[in-house]
Amino acid sequence: MEFTKSNILNKKFHTIIPGGSHTYAKGDDQWPELAHPYIVRGEGCHVWDVDGNEFIEYNMGIRSVGLGHAYKPVVEAAYRQMLKGNNFVRPATIELECAEKLLSMIEGTEMVKFAKNGSDATNGAIKLSRAYTGRDMIAICGNHPFFSVDDWFVGSTPMSGGIPKVIQDLTVKFKYNDIESVKALFEQYPEKMACVILEPEKEQEPQNNFLHELQELCKEKGTVFILDEMITGFRWHNGGAQKFHNITPDLSTFGKAMANGFSVAALVGKNEIMRLGGLDHEKERVFLMSGTHGAESHGLAAALATMEIYEKEPVVDTLWRQGTRLASGLRKSIDEHKITAHIPIMGRPCCLVYGTRDHEKTPSQPFRTLLIQEIMKRGILAPSLVVSYSHTDEDIDKTIEAFHEAFFIYRKALDEGIEKYLISRPVKPVWRQFN
Repeated sequence: MEFTKSNILNKKFHTIIPGGSHTYAKGDDQWPELAHPYIVRGEGCHVWDVDGNEFIEYNMGIRSVGLGHAYKPVVEAAYRQMLKGNNFVRPATIELECAEKLLSMIEGTEMVKFAKNGSDATNGAIKLSRAYTGRDMIAICGNHPFFSVDDWFVGSTPMSGGIPKVIQDLTVKFKYNDIESVKALFEQYPEKMACVILEPEKEQEPQNNFLHELQELCKEKGTVFILDEMITGFRWHNGGAQKFHNITPDLSTFGKAMANGFSVAALVGKNEIMRLGGLDHEKERVFLMSGTHGAESHGLAAALATMEIYEKEPVVDTLWRQGTRLASGLRKSIDEHKITAHIPIMGRPCCLVYGTRDHEKTPSQPFRTLLIQEIMKRGILAPSLVVSYSHTDEDIDKTIEAFHEAFFIYRKALDEGIEKYLISRPVKPVWRQFN
């Protein structure tokens, strides 16, 4: 593939945009050095870059596009709403309509507040928890990579530059599936924990009734229990992973796929906590979530259309089915190349990821780079293996074929040395202290 036009744009991007991207996960350091395609359009699960190269895309807009790019019913709903205006001096009726639809899908929720970004929603959950409990500290799952762009989370990462230590010290970490690690935090910081926040699951499934035990512990300690469903929502089940696991949190957050790529996120939860951000109580006021564009009408129209499609069509079933087809084909190829210990396929079929390991079976960024490099040559953009409703059997089969060829190179690199096949510097983890 040729990337002449993209390479020219690359310099311009970095000249006027810090890091060359508005989202760290889309940055150049996450991709092979000599291949930085800049996308000009997408349809379904296919995208085209400025040089005319066509790719089958996975990860789908960092998991925000569940139905497919430019999905007509969603785009048309947003367009029809834009013709009526998209932002007014008073609330629009579609705000109530969309709120009622979301609450009808997520059992046990009583109130909702919309926002533009997932970070807005998780920040709102944290603020409500602190106001509700009168406590300051936050316990986050250390196995989960991202919760917010706000100081309470970023201060807990290696990229904590610019965040006061007094704020960093208010966030502590526990381990997923390790209830003892949570109990230890409660013992170390008695009556100080405002909330516990985690994703229902990532690549690792909950074991030994972990989620329910964690919820009971939170009840016992007077701590708010929050599930971050940015990724699991609209993938595991129409009612979220909380429905999948039969658990009802105090608060939960949604976004990403709920509007098929449009910027809509939501904080939902119990009335007794959510109402602190409203006008019908006599406690100290809480500045919950208030943004000029927090309830843009066209975004809510897209969310409403998306949710209706999920209810009427087998979207989630398709994600699970196509993910299963993809995982099965890849594992068969991995076994044939005798690299089973080097490339694990992990997670639920609706949200798959892959690992890359070196000769010693240690996670390896150079080998991740090599694999991405080789599948890109074959028309696949796949930092993960997250499918959409638009991935057809043909798309899945083409992807398996491309990976099969890339696995051949991976095997040779293991046998002969990666330096013989890797043509650029390795990709880097987002969370690092220095460039």
